[in-house]
Amino acid sequence: MQLRPHQQRALTALADAQKGCVYVPTGGGKTVIMMEDCVRKLDNAVNPLTVVVVAPRILLASQLSSEFMQYLDGADGYEYNNNYTVMHIHSGETSHFKTTKVAEIQRHDEVCMNAVVHQLIFTTYHSLHKIVDSGIKVDVLYCDEAHNATQKNHFVGVAATSQLASNAYFFTATPKYSRNPYAAGMNNKVVFGDTLEIVPAPELINNGSIIPPELVVHETELVRNKHNAHDVDREMVLDIIDDLGDDAAAKILVAAPNTRILWAMLSRTDILDSLNEMGYDILHITSKHGAYINRQKVGRDKFFETLQEWGADDSKKFIVFHYSILSEGINVPGLTHTILLRNLPVIEMAQTIGRVIRLHRDDAKDIAEGRITPGKLSEYRKPHGVVTVPLCGKASQATRNRLQKVIDLIFVDGLPAHSFA
Repeated sequence: MQLRPHQQRALTALADAQKGCVYVPTGGGKTVIMMEDCVRKLDNAVNPLTVVVVAPRILLASQLSSEFMQYLDGADGYEYNNNYTVMHIHSGETSHFKTTKVAEIQRHDEVCMNAVVHQLIFTTYHSLHKIVDSGIKVDVLYCDEAHNATQKNHFVGVAATSQLASNAYFFTATPKYSRNPYAAGMNNKVVFGDTLEIVPAPELINNGSIIPPELVVHETELVRNKHNAHDVDREMVLDIIDDLGDDAAAKILVAAPNTRILWAMLSRTDILDSLNEMGYDILHITSKHGAYINRQKVGRDKFFETLQEWGADDSKKFIVFHYSILSEGINVPGLTHTILLRNLPVIEMAQTIGRVIRLHRDDAKDIAEGRITPGKLSEYRKPHGVVTVPLCGKASQATRNRLQKVIDLIFVDGLPAHSFA
């Protein structure tokens, strides 16, 4: 794989440091940085290594597992179950060996060391403490979406693993700091180390890695309350899609205010019928109710396989509803628009914007093969990702200004969107 300059810089910084943070905007290839650094460390290892990869959700841990394995199997000298093995430590489904029991973690570690094979462990922030409790040696720790590490129920496990690991690296597009540099914030250098690399979003736009977002404000006179929220959201979604135009709004991600309102909108209004009449297929997923494709309940694997397939199909129109599952980490190809039905905090807003700023796959191919000039958006099939927010009342202008400031901070000033724990 041809690495971009910002990825090369980050890899050089990782090679020179045992601990630290790398801030890369969504779509900037931070997973590739992790995987390439992992391969280089395995290449240089004299003894078998234990590599721990941490994600905020089981779903993302599984995605990272697949990506790491594909990357390793494409590198020279690595073959699954020959010179490396995989273990998952969480309560979700996986085809690999999985456990949350300390004794089984210890036993797996012993088997790998005796067999002289590397072990890659994929876990979540929630289950990370199991590795600490097991007492196994951790050679390399990669924390993805590392702003989650600052959460009160995650920080102790992260801090302990950071101290135990020979190398510990933290990746995010949206760092979270503490006003006390010794507390649970990514400016706590004892736990998180120094900032090793900050990749500015304008650089990624100019070199053809991502596209900029465009903020579209949908003015409405509708007023939501706890009794009518599902009806109001139904009206706003349909009005926004109608304003965007069917051809432009091909693949839409809708972020709902909460699971209760989302489920009421889908089950107690005619929004599904209305969207079907407009030519949309419909997907929705929540932790409480599970995953659905066109009213049929499906397993998560089927849901994400379909999402990937439809995202890559230019002829397919779909709309996908969620509350928070798709906000960070999960790569959904092809998304053209996102509709924010709630006023998000800075980090959640930046993460959601990140869902729609990935290049169209054909644009990426044409850039790589020299048919499109990197950063010349007028030549792109998809020149920007559209972020639509419904606003009403006196707060409209203030909210619009706040949203635009966040976008300008990231995509004009080139700074990571951050908040304080």
